[in-house]
Amino acid sequence: MPTITSLDPRINRAQLPEDQEQPFAPKEEMDQFQTFEVFVQSKTGGHHAHVGSVHAPTPEIAMSYAKEQYGRRGQTFNIWVIETSHIHVLDQSDADFFETVPDKGYREVAAYAKIRDKVEAFKKNQG
Repeated sequence: MPTITSLDPRINRAQLPEDQEQPFAPKEEMDQFQTFEVFVQSKTGGHHAHVGSVHAPTPEIAMSYAKEQYGRRGQTFNIWVIETSHIHVLDQSDADFFETVPDKGYREVAAYAKIRDKVEAFKKNQG
């Protein structure tokens, strides 16, 4: 009986028959743990930053894993864990969504620097 030949020695050691239609049974539901994304707040009032992922069967255990993995180094004030499947992203084909935003340069610090220069120049001329 011919066997599957692979570059992976584990496959070769398994001596899997080549002629079987489906040599492996399909995975059962929840065969693998869920993936949770972890966000950490390093100081009071600071932003939460994504630091990594953990795999756990429940959100409570994910929180415990996140605390052990990401909360034990440095100072941590808060941790969020969110199921990866609950995170929604904008599709690349919808990139024009941001093109409709008008120019809001007044929100940038550089816009105020130009005005400050004009005010300083005006004060010198008046003084």
